Amino acid sequence: MTTAPSSTPSTSPSTDLIAHARTDAAAGLDALLSAVGRLTADDLAGPSTLEGWTRGHVLAHVTALGTAMLGQVRAVGRGEVVPVYASPEARAAGIEAGAGRTTTEHLAALGALRDDLGSAWPEPGSPQWDAPSGYRGGPLSGCVLAWWREVRIHSVDALAGTAQAVGYETWDDALCAHLRDFLAVRLPDGVSVDDVAGDPRDVTAWLAGRTPANPLPGDLPELGPWPSALPAA
Repeated sequence: MTTAPSSTPSTSPSTDLIAHARTDAAAGLDALLSAVGRLTADDLAGPSTLEGWTRGHVLAHVTALGTAMLGQVRAVGRGEVVPVYASPEARAAGIEAGAGRTTTEHLAALGALRDDLGSAWPEPGSPQWDAPSGYRGGPLSGCVLAWWREVRIHSVDALAGTAQAVGYETWDDALCAHLRDFLAVRLPDGVSVDDVAGDPRDVTAWLAGRTPANPLPGDLPELGPWPSALPAA
């Protein structure tokens, strides 16, 4: 733990984007909760779209990430900078432990997180969004954007193959634009998102490492790692 400096340069995204991310992440979590309540034990134990993870693993990851982001908000309130997770091993162990939760237990964990985050995030325009956090060496605003991405992307991952499946139509234009900007680092040098033909949502899904609803035409470049696997700037 470190004490945050008294002031930092403003690298925060726009107030409108922060407000939208906070609102749409909450809506996405509400929708996920509604869907999870209809999942069976077999659904939870079944494979997700993420290799090696059941649907229960994905839901446990969403809960763990949200809890970590809640910790970032609370640390900012104390004027501190703390790690997102205690260690990579602790992160993995927490997900594994949560993967076996029952439907009721997943609902309880996600529901408590929804309530806690809803009351913890600063209001749009608050200077706290520019305060330093432990997330990739950036400001708190990066935490709400990460939470937005994770809720919406992993809802598709967790529910695929069930009666509650949702598609990329749940990714609104603002999220798709944000994802294309955030994930552009995965493209090879000299290639931009605009160089990839196809429906914008399909391009976004591909850039996020997911299977597009409609195949993209032409030869696609090999993608680099997700930004979290790269050193923070």
